[in-house]
Amino acid sequence: MANRRDFLHTAALSAAGLALAPLAACSQETAAPASTAAAPTEAEKPFSGTLLKREIPATGERIPVIGMGTSGSFEVGTDAAARAPLREVLRRFIAAGATVIDTAPTYSSAEDALGDLVADAKARDKLFIATKLSGVSGREQGLAQFEESLRRLRTERIDLLQVHNLGDTRTQLALARELKQQGKVRLVGLTHYREQAQEQLAQEMRALKPDFVQINYSPVSRGAERTIFPLARELGVAVMINRAFEDGRLFAQVKGKPLPPWAGEVGADSWAQLFLKFALSDPAVTVVIPATSKPKNQTDNLRAGTGVMLDAKQREALVAAIG
Repeated sequence: MANRRDFLHTAALSAAGLALAPLAACSQETAAPASTAAAPTEAEKPFSGTLLKREIPATGERIPVIGMGTSGSFEVGTDAAARAPLREVLRRFIAAGATVIDTAPTYSSAEDALGDLVADAKARDKLFIATKLSGVSGREQGLAQFEESLRRLRTERIDLLQVHNLGDTRTQLALARELKQQGKVRLVGLTHYREQAQEQLAQEMRALKPDFVQINYSPVSRGAERTIFPLARELGVAVMINRAFEDGRLFAQVKGKPLPPWAGEVGADSWAQLFLKFALSDPAVTVVIPATSKPKNQTDNLRAGTGVMLDAKQREALVAAIG
């Protein structure tokens, strides 16, 4: 859910430069003449490789382990200049074979932007779209919000409909299951973004047995290892991870630090890849959904979904490196 924001940029960038960073990232994709072009950095090279896939226990369907969030990054309204880098973000995502995109009706204009860009790319059938029943109370409000999400996303179906932050859980999950029976929804889930809510989430998982849960998890927020992951394995519930970058704060904590010497052993050449590989190193995790509006960061994120993940020793070393 969280953007990498601007922690990967140098401190010398001005506020105006930061605001234009997504557009600069797009322009950097245009090759300079051979006589003047500098060799691309690892982050600027096109994605190559095959994304790992993991199974959704409820269906046996296998999905790529790197998805994409839209909170913040896709909340750009209808401004063409603001949407331009997102077109490239989406293009790279699809070209890599990634599928899972998470959004919500309460992420201001994110559903609208996503729906338009997916329709423009004629890519709906290539994607696994997840949205939410968010901030509503009662069946009628939930149903009205769902119908509006279909309109905004320009689709006739939702792959995963989640009850956001355990709001009016029983009523909204019952509605989601009703819509599933009607063929408008394929899978249902529950979400939260705070560790303090994970005990309550675990109780609802046992009682309601959703197809998916979405939770926060990172090297500095590890509560899910105790509460959610074991239960998800026991019940056969898929797990989607948000806030793997702690809303960008992890990048501040490692700013100026070199990558650990063992990073190459897991095929990682950036801190972002290490953070995402950390999240994916628990076998209970199905997919992680980092958000970005920068094409270069999208490619960087995607690289985390290839090769091996972190072993127990590397996980603890990463935690120590952040501290």
